Amino acid sequence: MATPPPPAVPDRALPEPATAAGREGLAALLAHPGRAVVALDFDGTLAEITDDPERSRAHPGAVAAIAALAPRVASVAVITGRPAATAVEYGGFAGVSGLEHLVVLGHYGAERWDAATGEVTAAPEHPGVTAVRAELPDFLRETGARPGTWVEDKGRALAVHTRRADDPHAAFDALHTPLAGLAARHGLILEPGRLVLELRPPGMDKGVALAEHLRDTGATAVLYAGDDLGDLPAFAAVDKLRSDGMPGLLVCSGSDEVPEVATRADLTIPGPPAVVALLAALAEATAPTA
Repeated sequence: MATPPPPAVPDRALPEPATAAGREGLAALLAHPGRAVVALDFDGTLAEITDDPERSRAHPGAVAAIAALAPRVASVAVITGRPAATAVEYGGFAGVSGLEHLVVLGHYGAERWDAATGEVTAAPEHPGVTAVRAELPDFLRETGARPGTWVEDKGRALAVHTRRADDPHAAFDALHTPLAGLAARHGLILEPGRLVLELRPPGMDKGVALAEHLRDTGATAVLYAGDDLGDLPAFAAVDKLRSDGMPGLLVCSGSDEVPEVATRADLTIPGPPAVVALLAALAEATAPTA
């Protein structure tokens, strides 16, 4: 597949991070892009949040921006709770020229897709997920889940969505404690997000996936962009790396639903279109000079 033209960005200006640590991280990326990793959440960061996750698709300019940037950095990594193959499909990443340095770490790193090979590698499914998959429909009925509550089977995790309920926030709050108990009984953890409660195995989070990928690539600088509570472990991993001397930039794909992410970020930008514009500006800023 041919690489689409890069998205139009008014002036390709890079926004300035609000913190000294963020400015240092951006400067390190620009100084030595070939030793930097750019890591991105998918839903809410590259793609708009939708009531139906199966209709989610990457912003129309995302592939072109990533294809322009990826050859200039050590790696672009999409880190998501979705199955890797689903993120690849919804992102439109397969078979695109320029994406050879792209990897998709699905199920918080339990699955990996490499653009260079087009192959997915994966660990075995946790037995607790198998057990909860069978139990969850009856469990939700017995706990009085509000109409409109529904389950997304992610393969290696199960997500209970309340966005379609008559009172999404009340439905979310009512299910949080019961689902936490169900997860614990089966050796899983409960991860809250934007009107979604995800039951998944322990030891799987975006911070672990990001740290492992940075070690694998030998990166000396990192940018991470996310929008939801599930991105906070990655933010924490970058904070830890910064304390150990690795420059890093934390970007919030802005959302009023999750102020905790904006509070932790060095740079807050208004959603996927702005994330795509940032990636395109980074690609231009790191382009070889004539």
